[in-house]
Amino acid sequence: MKLKSHLILCLLAAGTLTALGQAKKPTLMVMPSDSWCKQHGYEQTFDNQGTSEQIPDYKAAVSADQQLNAVISKINTLMADRGFPLKDLQQNLKSIASLSAEDRLITSKAGGAQIVESPLDRLRRTAKADIILEIDWTVNTMGPKSSITYNLRAVDAYSNKQVAGSQGTGKSSFSADVPVLLEEAVQDHMDAFVERLQAHFDDLLTNGREVVLDMRVFDNSTVDFEKEYDGYELGEVIDNWLADNCVNHRFSKSDATETMALYEQVRIPLYKANGMAQDTYGFARDLARFLGAAPYKIPVKTVNRGLGRCLLILGEK
Repeated sequence: MKLKSHLILCLLAAGTLTALGQAKKPTLMVMPSDSWCKQHGYEQTFDNQGTSEQIPDYKAAVSADQQLNAVISKINTLMADRGFPLKDLQQNLKSIASLSAEDRLITSKAGGAQIVESPLDRLRRTAKADIILEIDWTVNTMGPKSSITYNLRAVDAYSNKQVAGSQGTGKSSFSADVPVLLEEAVQDHMDAFVERLQAHFDDLLTNGREVVLDMRVFDNSTVDFEKEYDGYELGEVIDNWLADNCVNHRFSKSDATETMALYEQVRIPLYKANGMAQDTYGFARDLARFLGAAPYKIPVKTVNRGLGRCLLILGEK
């Protein structure tokens, strides 16, 4: 009897381990940090609606810096060994380059309103990685020996919040190979780092992905957020739709007037009912279709403003 009970417990334990091994893992993409790009001169000027901004030039970095490519490859290998799917920075940059003919300026048909997407937002939208791993490092030399000081940050690609981090200085070594020094420096901290990544992703599976919906009206629109439908203002109608469609009814209405509404910490499901991945734009389009149907019949222009943010402009397209 004891033998039978012991066998049952072993089978249950094996089933549990199998289930854990099959748990869905976040998709990652490794990128150099902003400070590393600035320090090494890999920057470009981006015209953000009349304001010049300095942003990392990842294309120049991966094209010219072999050490960077070796470091990215090493981290890719370390994460792949732990079962995490990865998106390659260089390949995603090539995909964006192949779409260079696409018009990056989005305008309204009537008023000519403009929305600009930064190269970084376009990269993240194209890659659709759940988490960005930002790496920064410095090589320390003391006589014939070298060591590496590193900082590895995991950032949620949708909310831009840091969800895990690892930093430190490795032991001195006679090796001058940066990927080898990096592996030696991070190996003692990698398991704890991976556990925090998985814990964050498990939270997303349970509570939904955190995104932002920014809602406006065109200046010539006949609709605003105080217009009533069957006794409910349009703002209330949208609140109720979000409550019905957000995971655990979770969202925060940060600001609202008759002409705008800002919804933050909007928790959307990671996956649609058919099993396909859900993103901010797809969720926003569901809301747009709801408002476009009877009794509201409100045209809605839906614009991506980065991976985790979407702009909905009510009144026309």
